[in-house]
Amino acid sequence: MSIILETNLPGLFRKGKVRDTYDLGDQLLMVATDRISAYDVVLPTGIPDKGAVLNQLSYFWFSKTPDIVANHCISVVQDVHDLEELTQFRGMRRQELEPLVGRSMLVKKAQPIMVECVVRGYLSGSGWEEYKRGGTLAGLKLPAGLRESDELPEAAFTPATKEESGHDINISVKEMADLVGSEMTEDLQENSLALYKYAAGYALERGIIVADTKFEFGIFDGSIILIDEVLTPDSSRFWAVDTYKPGGPQPSFDKQYVRDWLMAYGWNREPPAPSLPDEVAERTAEKYREAYVRLVG
Repeated sequence: MSIILETNLPGLFRKGKVRDTYDLGDQLLMVATDRISAYDVVLPTGIPDKGAVLNQLSYFWFSKTPDIVANHCISVVQDVHDLEELTQFRGMRRQELEPLVGRSMLVKKAQPIMVECVVRGYLSGSGWEEYKRGGTLAGLKLPAGLRESDELPEAAFTPATKEESGHDINISVKEMADLVGSEMTEDLQENSLALYKYAAGYALERGIIVADTKFEFGIFDGSIILIDEVLTPDSSRFWAVDTYKPGGPQPSFDKQYVRDWLMAYGWNREPPAPSLPDEVAERTAEKYREAYVRLVG
């Protein structure tokens, strides 16, 4: 499959680090490209099949969790004819639309809730950094003596602000309630923990630990629904059960391989980012594909 970094269709609504979203009137078309970012900078090199993996894996989870919380997914574009039928793209050449097959999803047009709903089952990343500083996670006290990558006594809801650029900022549940209201905070926390509990149990049976993940929600017809991507290697920290060893960082099914190469290369984390060697891009693609195969089969 060729690498898709840019999509050039009429009606671009939003261009993210990875996804391009098109406004179709009462719906949106979300296209997952093969772009990859590190330290909030989009790299010039794409990862083969990455967009298709993210799109299909999100669809897999959307299909399995509507009984927990409704979501924005209408359908995945599996045939170019699905795109040709859309008024927005009529008259376009098939060659322009074919690359979007498998990596595009028609979704409901929800109003995003501007908070990242992070759930952590293990102590890693920014959660580990906070714990080292003061023994807390999202402002709540944790038991003493925990190691990096240890499983938490119970999954923790640790929200963050949703920043347009730069890193999201971790906040407490109380601070989230100040932003969006206590009732919505309670609903989002309940939905996030239920989604995580289900997904973590499902993945564990297939050899993957979901160390942490983030969910995004929106409002559609007055109700909270799950939006964006869900439980992918881009939005989650996936570890292999058979190599899990707490006490330090864990190998993961995501772009850590890219980050490691960039640091060894000596990149200063400022744009422009260097191009990746072919072997690094392909090795990263293998990690994404492996996560998909383990989870979906």
